[in-house]
Amino acid sequence: MTRPLRADAVRNRSRIVRAARKLIAGVGAEVGMDEIAHEAGVAVGTVYRHFPAKADLIAAIVQDRVEEISSILEGGRAAIAAGGSARDELVAVVTAVAERVGEDRALKAAAGGIVAGSLSDVEHRALTVLADIVAAGHREGSLRPDVTVDDVALILTLLPGDDIAEPGRRRWLVLTLRGILREDDRPG
Repeated sequence: MTRPLRADAVRNRSRIVRAARKLIAGVGAEVGMDEIAHEAGVAVGTVYRHFPAKADLIAAIVQDRVEEISSILEGGRAAIAAGGSARDELVAVVTAVAERVGEDRALKAAAGGIVAGSLSDVEHRALTVLADIVAAGHREGSLRPDVTVDDVALILTLLPGDDIAEPGRRRWLVLTLRGILREDDRPG
């Protein structure tokens, strides 16, 4: 039986993940564990106690982001179930994910994981929820009939990151949404 972490250990873990996300978003995955420890305000041994290898830390960051994507998708599905427009929710979901991709390279990796070979439980659930949103868009008639859940997952995978300025990301989003929405439902 695994013992729950003490409160200070939970805080340290959270600080480490936040620091790593910030540094990886700015510098990339090649950032050193000692730099992450310094940014988090902990000893490098504390980092290694929580994350024995950098791959473990990166996996934790990506898992957090996949859970965030899942939460965004589940919110869209809930809004549709409550009578909201599938078109509006799909646009909101893609827009919310796009905004986060602009902020964080790790999120783009997480979005890519949704269509990658091995899906974790969270990623699998996210894909299932996305399928529900796409099906609602088809029932509503706001999505082009040939658009599949894999198409929308691919769009989430290919969202431009912080390597493209905000106006370019917004334009990319508008053009992409025009490609999947029916003619009379396309954004600006």
